[in-house]
Order: sequence, then C-alpha cells, then structure tokens
Amino acid sequence: MIRSEILRDMAPVLKDRLVVCNIGIPSQELHAIQDEPSNFYMLGTMGLASSIGLGLAVAQKKPVIVIDGDGSVLTNLGTLATIGNTHAPNFILLIIDNGSYGSTGDQPTYAGQRTSLAEVARACGTERVVECRGEDAGQALQRALEAGEKTVIVVKCDSGNAKMPVITMDPVTIRDRFMGAVQAE
Repeated sequence: MIRSEILRDMAPVLKDRLVVCNIGIPSQELHAIQDEPSNFYMLGTMGLASSIGLGLAVAQKKPVIVIDGDGSVLTNLGTLATIGNTHAPNFILLIIDNGSYGSTGDQPTYAGQRTSLAEVARACGTERVVECRGEDAGQALQRALEAGEKTVIVVKCDSGNAKMPVITMDPVTIRDRFMGAVQAE
C-alpha cells in the first residue's frame, strides 16, 4: 500500500477528529480524500507536525492525531524525546514510513535503511509504540484512540504518491477553521 491508500482506509477513523497532517503531498492527499475543518494541513514547515500536534494535545483534552512521515520525523528527530517525556495521553503520532522523502522526489530516508523510528520512539521514553503494515493502520489507530494513552504508531508502507490537486485554501483559512473545530464542544 502507498500513503494515499492508507489515508483512504483510515478516513472513517479520522472523521471529526483533530488531525495535524504533515507538509506537502500528505496534506494534499488527506485534503482530497476527506477535507474536514478539524484537519490542519501543514503547508510550509517540514518536521513540525508532531511538535504542533503535541502542543495542541497538551493544551486541551480532545484526542489529537498527527499524521507525519519518516522524512519529516527524521528532520526533527528531537521531537521524539519531547513526546516521550511529555504527559499527553490524548496524543497519537502516526508515522507513515515509506522509506522516502515522498514530497521531494522519493529520495531514500534512513528509516528505509537501518534506522527504526519505533525503536527510537521507545528509547526516547514512549511506552506505547505500535508497528504495523499499511493495511492494519486503521485498526491500530482505532485501538490507540480506545486505549486513551499516548501512542506512536509506525506504519511501514510502499513509497509513492497519488496525483492530487494542491490545497487552494490559504493558511489563514486553514488555521481559522481548525481553531473553530478545536473550540467546538
């Protein structure tokens, strides 16, 4: 499976949840598959989806799901230590690990070689780390939501991008509608 197929399979679990999605093509894919005001699409800050999502989880009680990629997590690897040391039972980091920098031409990442982001997350202090294949991602996410514990899910999948249109909303619109979803009861 490629990332867009995983996102399509997970769409029912993501519906009406606070979702922070990684920069570039992952955001375009999620937007095309299931646009929701509760989706925060990253448009220009590689490596910061997990940090933004963690801050949001600490600031309020609703579950926060971050959809990130192996390349972005490797870009800001220190965030895994912050996640591991922060009390945030409503935080789920879902790393779609396709072993490549998918938005910039599928150059290989170290996660596609010898580096295990699941082992790094454990070493950084996250107790609940789940590894799965793409076809099991939706179930793993549902179980993480039901557990109510901070969870890092590493989803191994094939590299590749679906052809999706660019997001035409400006960043202010994305921010404002997301803030409305965060504040809604």
